[in-house]
Amino acid sequence: MSKLFPTFGKILKIRFSFKKILKKLAIIMIILAALIIVKDEISYQLGDEYDFYSDDYYEEEFDEDTYCAIEDNIAGLTLNGDLYTYVDTSVEEDSNCYTATASEDIVYNINKVENDPDMKAIILEIDSWGGEPTAAKEVADALKRAKKPTVAIIREYGLSAAYWAATGADIIFANTTSNVGSIGVTMSYLDYSKQNNTEGITYQQISAGKFKDSGDPDKQLTWEEKQLLQRDVDLLHEMFISEVAINRDLEISEVEKLADGSSMLGQMALDNGLIDKLGGEYEVIEYLEELLGEDVGICW
Repeated sequence: MSKLFPTFGKILKIRFSFKKILKKLAIIMIILAALIIVKDEISYQLGDEYDFYSDDYYEEEFDEDTYCAIEDNIAGLTLNGDLYTYVDTSVEEDSNCYTATASEDIVYNINKVENDPDMKAIILEIDSWGGEPTAAKEVADALKRAKKPTVAIIREYGLSAAYWAATGADIIFANTTSNVGSIGVTMSYLDYSKQNNTEGITYQQISAGKFKDSGDPDKQLTWEEKQLLQRDVDLLHEMFISEVAINRDLEISEVEKLADGSSMLGQMALDNGLIDKLGGEYEVIEYLEELLGEDVGICW
């Protein structure tokens, strides 16, 4: 019988330990229940749609419509890749390396920012080899029409149509390593007519209008056709030069000297009046803070 007593003592100890564990679990459950009640009360006061896990939880820090920080007061727009009047999004999605910007999107966003009282200025960040002349003029004209301060930042490239677009801004920044300018126009293309002849391919011309097939890569360009296309290229070149001269407050003769289609690095572009200041985003922020007299936050 004496051997039973130690065993019975162990059982009592186990029972007592189990009671302690139950007490601790009960306390934890009470605390969790209290937290749930507090959360539900807060949710009730804020409205049924309030969700701690939704973006609305951060509305004190971010604008739910734009996802910009509440303190952001500068709109940042981008012009990357080829510049067109519009971009076929299905083509853009099908290509892994294709990048393009539509002037209609930039113009839309400029107009939207103009009507936003929280935005004090517009930055157009540019990294592009160029694109279409009409698209370039649309962006430049929209920047010129803007009543709020506008700044263009040229990163690696601000060439051809992209540079034309930049000239609409109040001020242009570029780094010393940036490529700027390339004031020129091209319609050059590959002529496959001789290759077609070698491969036994015959071009059958069926068209109405003497110049309707001008520029078709599968036929040779006649002298008259080339003169016609060259006429348009020369006219666009003159327009380009004129727009740069007007937008940059330069003499036509000054721009003509630079309008050979070549580009130049930042310091040379500054010396020739194609840009206003050397620098990137940090220098632009300093410029805008001084201009606006307040801290600057950019919403890209």
